[in-house]
Amino acid sequence: MTEKYKEVLEKMAKYNPWGGSVQATGYERREYLVKITPYMGTRLVKVLVGQRRSGKSYLMRQVIRFLNQQKKVDPRNIFYLNKEYTAFDEIRTHSDLEALFLCYRKEMQVNGKIFLFLDEVQDISSWEFFVNSYSQDFTEDYELVVSGSNSRLLSGEMATLLSGRYVEMEIFPFSYFEFAEVKEMLPGKESYLEYLKTGGLPEMLQLEGEEMRRGYLTGLKNTVILRDIVERHTIRDLPQLEEIFKFLMSNIGSLTSVSNIVSYFKSRQKKSNYETVSAYIRYLTDAFLFHQADRYHLKGKQLLGGSSKYYLNDLAFKNILLGVLPTDLGHHLENLVYLQLKSRGYDVRVGILNNMEIDFVAQKSGIVLYFQVCYQLNSDQIFRREFGNLFQINDNHPKYVISLDDVKFTNYEGIVHLRPWELGDLF
Repeated sequence: MTEKYKEVLEKMAKYNPWGGSVQATGYERREYLVKITPYMGTRLVKVLVGQRRSGKSYLMRQVIRFLNQQKKVDPRNIFYLNKEYTAFDEIRTHSDLEALFLCYRKEMQVNGKIFLFLDEVQDISSWEFFVNSYSQDFTEDYELVVSGSNSRLLSGEMATLLSGRYVEMEIFPFSYFEFAEVKEMLPGKESYLEYLKTGGLPEMLQLEGEEMRRGYLTGLKNTVILRDIVERHTIRDLPQLEEIFKFLMSNIGSLTSVSNIVSYFKSRQKKSNYETVSAYIRYLTDAFLFHQADRYHLKGKQLLGGSSKYYLNDLAFKNILLGVLPTDLGHHLENLVYLQLKSRGYDVRVGILNNMEIDFVAQKSGIVLYFQVCYQLNSDQIFRREFGNLFQINDNHPKYVISLDDVKFTNYEGIVHLRPWELGDLF
C-alpha cells in the first residue's frame, strides 16, 4: 500500500511547487485575494465554494504563489491536491487522503508549518474527518484551504464540528470589471453588451467560435449535473432534471414556483410531483448553477413563501445552449446586476410593497439598497413604472434605477439613475 501512495505522490509533483514546475495562476483575482490573504497565518479553515470552472483552482494557486513569494514559505511545505484531476482517482476516501499525507510527510521530510490545499474536496468520501482532525490538531502546525462545488459543503455535522473555526467565501465567474480588464476593453456600453453575451467563465474567454464554446459549456453542464447532482443524490430521472434546468434558464428573472413547474410538466403529459421538483431545484442551486432570490415583504420585514426568482451563475449557459430573444435582454441585465450584488456580499431579495415589485432589496451589515432594473427607459410608461415603484418606498435608504440607455438621466426625487458599468462606483 505504501508503494501505491508513493506513486500518487510522484504524480503530485507535477502540480506542487516542490515538484519544480511552475503552475499557471491565470488572471489575478485581486478582489478575492484581498479577502483571503489576511486569514492566512491563522488556524481558521479557509473554504472556497462556487460552481465548477468559476476559478477556485486558479485562486488557490494564487494563494500558494502568495505564500511562496510574499511569505517565503518553503515549497516543500505546500501540499496541493486537486481531486478533479484523474491522476488522483485512487484517493477516494479520507483514509486514502490520510495515508497519502503521511507518505508526503515522510518522503519530503518537512519541517515547520504545512499548508494543505484540497481542491474539489467533496469528491473524497468523508473528507470532513480529515479536515476536522488536522485543523484541530494543536500538537502540529497545519493550515487548511479547501474548495468545493456544493453550497452545502459545510452543512450538518461538519459545520457543527468547525463552528467558529472556518471562513467561507463564494467564488463567482469573472465580474464585468474583471472581464473588461482581461479583454482589454474600456468600461461602457459596448463592453457591457459583450459581457452580457459572453458571460464570465474564465476558460470561455480563451475559446473562439460558437462551436467550441457550445462544446465547452455542454461538457461543463454535464459534469456539474452528473458528478455534483446525479451521483451525489442518486438521481433516477435525469431527463426531468434536464427539463427543470432548461425551464429555469428560460425563465430567469421571472417569478417561478414549484407548482408552476409541476403544472408545466402536466401540460406536456409528463409525470412529476411537488417533492421531486422541489428537490431538483435545490440540487441545481446547491451546485451553483442557479441562485434563488426569495420575495421579501418590505412592510412586514419578512420572507414570503411560494414564488421566487432564479438567476444563472453565468449567462453563457442560457446564451449558448438555448439562445437569446430580444425580450430576454432585460432579464439578462437583471441577472448580471443580481450577481454583482451577490459577489459583493449582499443578501439580495425581491421586494414586495403594496402589490408592487421592487426588483432587488440588497442588505449587508445594516446597509439597505433598492434597485429597479430594465433594459432601456424608452417610454414614459416604463420611466413611471421603474421610478414610481421606488418612489413608493417610504424610507431614506438609497434607491437606484439601472438601465442600458446611452444617456444618463438626472436624479428624480432622490432616485439615482445608473448604467450597469457604473454600479461598481457604489462599493
